[in-house]
Amino acid sequence: MRKIFVIGIGVGNPDYVTVQAINALNEVDVFFIIDKGQEKEDLVSLRKEICERYIKDKSYRTVEAADPPRDRKASSYEPAVRAWHDQRAGIYERLIGEELGDDECGAFLVWGDPSLYDSTLRIIDQIVERRTVAFEYEVIPGISAIQALAAKHKIALNRIGRSIHITTGRKIAEGLPNNVDDVIVMLDADCSFKAIDDSGIDIYWGAYVGTEDELLVAGNLHERMGDIERMRAEAKARKGWVMDTYLLRRRDV
Repeated sequence: MRKIFVIGIGVGNPDYVTVQAINALNEVDVFFIIDKGQEKEDLVSLRKEICERYIKDKSYRTVEAADPPRDRKASSYEPAVRAWHDQRAGIYERLIGEELGDDECGAFLVWGDPSLYDSTLRIIDQIVERRTVAFEYEVIPGISAIQALAAKHKIALNRIGRSIHITTGRKIAEGLPNNVDDVIVMLDADCSFKAIDDSGIDIYWGAYVGTEDELLVAGNLHERMGDIERMRAEAKARKGWVMDTYLLRRRDV
């Protein structure tokens, strides 16, 4: 039977790839690479670099497919994302059915960890439910942006007896959640932290963590938000894309 690996490759630094991931890489016959356009070409290049570095037998092959565009102007966010995932599921289903032999192993290399803000597992589940192509699959965890951010800033994410909340920029624009002092924010294209009117919040921010382009900022949110917004805009103008995340931490009184 066909087998699929969903492999977390960490964020940015090839050294973040785990031994378990390397072992899985060496079982793969076909790597499926989703091309997200010229702006993010270096994300494709990193995946290829990881394969070149860690795979002993170079007989594997890669198959690339263009990522379908998402309607970013839709009036409702969730239906638009679901429609986008449906398109992806059709592409992934075709790749598995047409490009993978009955006894071959394929893989999707996921930035960071497959469990955190990535759609691959949801899409694989959709394909399984359709029952049009049979395969088994295995998930290999990776180092997430959150873990890498904490390591770079030399901080623990948790404080004794307190909760950690993980959310998105879209949600943080509505304000900090109640009764939570440590909030991790991902996917914030609009620097939504600017809407937070609280002088007692510190921010630990990072972009392109683990890469040569790494940017790090830490300090009082109100004092550093302008710097972060400027650095983020400059980085996006230079590279065409930004992957960043940050921790908002309420100071102890």
